[in-house]
Amino acid sequence: MASEQQANLHEQSTAAISIDSPMRLHLIIFFLLFAGLAIAPAFLYPIFLMKVMCFALFACAFNLLLGFGGMLSFGHAAYFGMASYVTAHSAKAWGLTPELSIIFGGICAALMGLVFGWLAIRRRGIYFAMITLAFAQMVYFFSVQAPFTGGEDGIRAVPRGLLFGLVDLSSETSMYATVLVIFAVALLAMYRIVYSPFGQALKAIRQNEARAISLGYPIERYKLLVFVLSAGISGIAGGTKAIVFQFASLTDVYWTTSGEVVLMALLGGMGTIFGPVVGAAVVVTMQNYLAGFGELVTIIQGVIFVVAVLAMRQGIVGTVGKYFKLSL
Repeated sequence: MASEQQANLHEQSTAAISIDSPMRLHLIIFFLLFAGLAIAPAFLYPIFLMKVMCFALFACAFNLLLGFGGMLSFGHAAYFGMASYVTAHSAKAWGLTPELSIIFGGICAALMGLVFGWLAIRRRGIYFAMITLAFAQMVYFFSVQAPFTGGEDGIRAVPRGLLFGLVDLSSETSMYATVLVIFAVALLAMYRIVYSPFGQALKAIRQNEARAISLGYPIERYKLLVFVLSAGISGIAGGTKAIVFQFASLTDVYWTTSGEVVLMALLGGMGTIFGPVVGAAVVVTMQNYLAGFGELVTIIQGVIFVVAVLAMRQGIVGTVGKYFKLSL
């Protein structure tokens, strides 16, 4: 009897270690990531770092839909770009403070995701992807013609304003600290979503939808909810970018932006917490430092992407995690 009790205690302690170890590892990585970003402006341009964080947040939001929800969207630029326009317009024309402008942009993106997602989740696979692309193109052509977007000129000279009416974001240090806090809070929120019962149900639906249905999961409700969450967080990323760079343009709603975020998720590692962050950092760095090659930059990026995907089928972070048998 005593030996059985000891064996049970050993199994329970082993299970606890196996559950807690990934969480400890993730907390350590979170700390190192945010500590590194906090001191990075001493070595790199703050504007470049803020662009990386905005697109990393965008890529993480997309990964929430694809990596954990199993739904490939070719139209996520619609939420990123439209929130950028809404944030820029509300800050410039209505005089809203930056935090309200960004939140308003995120809400508009989430509402748009609610409508588009409700229609799109009725289809699966390539049909789902093409429907999302069609919706994104509708948003693009709307942005070209809508009066408040400025058409091809976009919205320029967007004021950064005073955060909560107190902190002047015209200061590069204040703006960087604000973006870092937004990125940290959003990433931690997505981490909580992924490791919640809702997130585990999403993984079950992605792996075996028929079995999830047989277990009684309302899969359409779960899919719609993750679609809305992904769209809303993408909108927060787009709105933050509009405040940082003080403009919103058609580039943010164009289909190439949707393609870029897919590449970020694939390159970093789908279904991982930190993969999209790494993927976004690699893509933005290439765009920034290879710009001097002119038209050849697209070819160079394409070669790098092909080699990376062939060499690391699970992405950079996914491959590293598999090699060291770690959950990243």
